[in-house]
Amino acid sequence: MEVCYQLPVLPLDRPVPQHVLSRRGAISFSSSSALFGCPNPRQLSQRRGAISYDSSDQTALYIRMLGDVRVRSRAGFEPERRGSHPYIDFRILHSQSETEVPLSARNIRRLLSFQRYLRSSRFFRGIAAQNSLYILDDDYNGQAKCMLEKVGNWNFDIFLLDRLTNGNSLISLTFHLLNQQGLIEHFHLDMVKLRRFLVMVQEDYHNQNPYHNAVHAADVTQAMYCYLREPKLAKNCTKWDVLVGLIAAATHDLDHPGVNQPFLIKTNHYLATLYKNTSVLENHHWRSAVGLLRESGVFTHMPLENRQQMENQIGCLILATDISRQNEYLSQFRIHLDKEDLCMDNADHRLFILQMALKCADICNPCRTWELSKQWSEKVTEEFFNQGDVERKYKLDVSPLCDRRKEKMSDIQIGFITYLVEPLFVEWARFSNTRLSQTMLGHVGLNKASWKGLQQEQSSSGDDTDPDHAFEETDLDTLPQEGHIS
Repeated sequence: MEVCYQLPVLPLDRPVPQHVLSRRGAISFSSSSALFGCPNPRQLSQRRGAISYDSSDQTALYIRMLGDVRVRSRAGFEPERRGSHPYIDFRILHSQSETEVPLSARNIRRLLSFQRYLRSSRFFRGIAAQNSLYILDDDYNGQAKCMLEKVGNWNFDIFLLDRLTNGNSLISLTFHLLNQQGLIEHFHLDMVKLRRFLVMVQEDYHNQNPYHNAVHAADVTQAMYCYLREPKLAKNCTKWDVLVGLIAAATHDLDHPGVNQPFLIKTNHYLATLYKNTSVLENHHWRSAVGLLRESGVFTHMPLENRQQMENQIGCLILATDISRQNEYLSQFRIHLDKEDLCMDNADHRLFILQMALKCADICNPCRTWELSKQWSEKVTEEFFNQGDVERKYKLDVSPLCDRRKEKMSDIQIGFITYLVEPLFVEWARFSNTRLSQTMLGHVGLNKASWKGLQQEQSSSGDDTDPDHAFEETDLDTLPQEGHIS
């Protein structure tokens, strides 16, 4: 059996930068399965991370590497679970090896991604490092930590964090926030179970989706955190509310297939039948999240009543992201604001505000700076068009906004901002009239103006389509869902 860590496989199919390739590597070595104490190769394939074997003390170190773990056997390669990323945790596995595999220090130095040659030379000369486990990615981890210290900044670049964490932005950011807010200590969460839960969550996002992937989930989680820091929420929300809000944000698009509800219905997808054509994707995201919570056992130490309350409240938040119910939630929000009857001491009212906060976080891309907003627009438009391509291929009616032959990204974004984003964030600013709210509305206005400028450039081609009118006439139930919109 040969264990191969094939390098350049990055999450989201991102090309590996040359400077990363020059200092990061993978290990390939032959070994008896007895080294790991598991004669079954499948058990080995389930272990995430690269393995560095030190024959002097026969200790295997789990270290974080780029790429997916594959086990080469007579049957060929057996890949890990779809979309998996290695554990960030370091584990020490003590076991006896039946055979020692000679490897030259030169080859190992070339393969291992030690941060500095001096450190690796000390290692191979038998000089113990001050921290034998902290041997990889000092620069990358250091930069990621510096970024996470500013996670409450609205200009936070989630794409950069994802690069610095090698595609593990959702794990790193969510774990950091739970720890920073004191939730791990307050709720006595087992860190191993929590990490396992977050790894499974990230795995269950489809990296092949241009938009609805783990990076989008991380972006929404960061936005949700920003809203939870707003004075009205920070003053009145309990630690339980914060925990529910962050977990709901991280899981709100779990296992998203990259197509919208009408597509699932007209193709007779089993999910549409299961959920009776009602909030199909949102129900699936919620049930998937509940399944991972139970599988990981992260809350098993809590009373059953508390666990059920957690699952139900997460469901309430995720179901609120159904874009077809946008007007329903927005009307209810306006009524509360007009009557000024929102009481943050009321648990039901706090839950409703968390729902509105998650809705805002889910479609906040136009509220970011132009550089970030434009990247998200390109990704969601490509996902729309991918769905349209599939529909055309199988001779189905192409869904609204999904026809790459007719639609323009500027038209889609102007309509999206005008009819979905602006109405929601205007009301949010009424509820929380803070600097952040005004900043978001300012970005919305600037980004809308930028899209109109691009639209005017494109209009010279002779296309006189009115994007606002076209979007206004579109039934919300048939829209591709951004953020789907969930």
